[in-house]
Amino acid sequence: MRKLVIATGNVGKAQEFVGIFSQYDVEILTLKDFPEIGEIEETGTTFAENAALKAQTVAKILNTTVLADDSGLIVDALDGAPGIHSARYAGDHNDAKNNEKLLDELKDVPDEKRTARFHCTLAIATPHGEVDYFEGDCEGQIAHELSGENGFGYDPLFLLPDRGITMANLKPEEKNQISHRANAIKALGKNIEKVLEKIDKK
Repeated sequence: MRKLVIATGNVGKAQEFVGIFSQYDVEILTLKDFPEIGEIEETGTTFAENAALKAQTVAKILNTTVLADDSGLIVDALDGAPGIHSARYAGDHNDAKNNEKLLDELKDVPDEKRTARFHCTLAIATPHGEVDYFEGDCEGQIAHELSGENGFGYDPLFLLPDRGITMANLKPEEKNQISHRANAIKALGKNIEKVLEKIDKK
């Protein structure tokens, strides 16, 4: 079985990749498997820059092909915020505080202006410095209150208008069909042979 390192320590995110990549017979490893690497500072100004930074850094350290993503929530009424700062919007990776801040920022914004999207950019880097990018989005809007127990991050506030529920109300397998990360993976999947060649490349 091929092995692919995902440059993340986020368990929820890793599980999404496991679910999506299982069909390609690829075993997923994460930074939890390589604690010596530590956290990689995201100094980029775009999703693509941050994804590439993480992928290239870990690829050089481990001398293997690495996939990294940078993803976040883009809210139209907030001029694209929280964007690349989504995980640290109200501090350091505190989902509850991030959601609380988002609700506060949008407290006077009517439904029709609460449009938003989750965005994901994937970067797959080889130890030789090659990088390919794949992107995906999931459209929705911001609810007025938290709902749902599944997922992580802003999922309890991300309303899917066509379903009338938030992302956090979806089962993991349902989310893996429509999420921004799933859509980015689908874009990657259209080039899967090229991607598998990169995984095999040492």
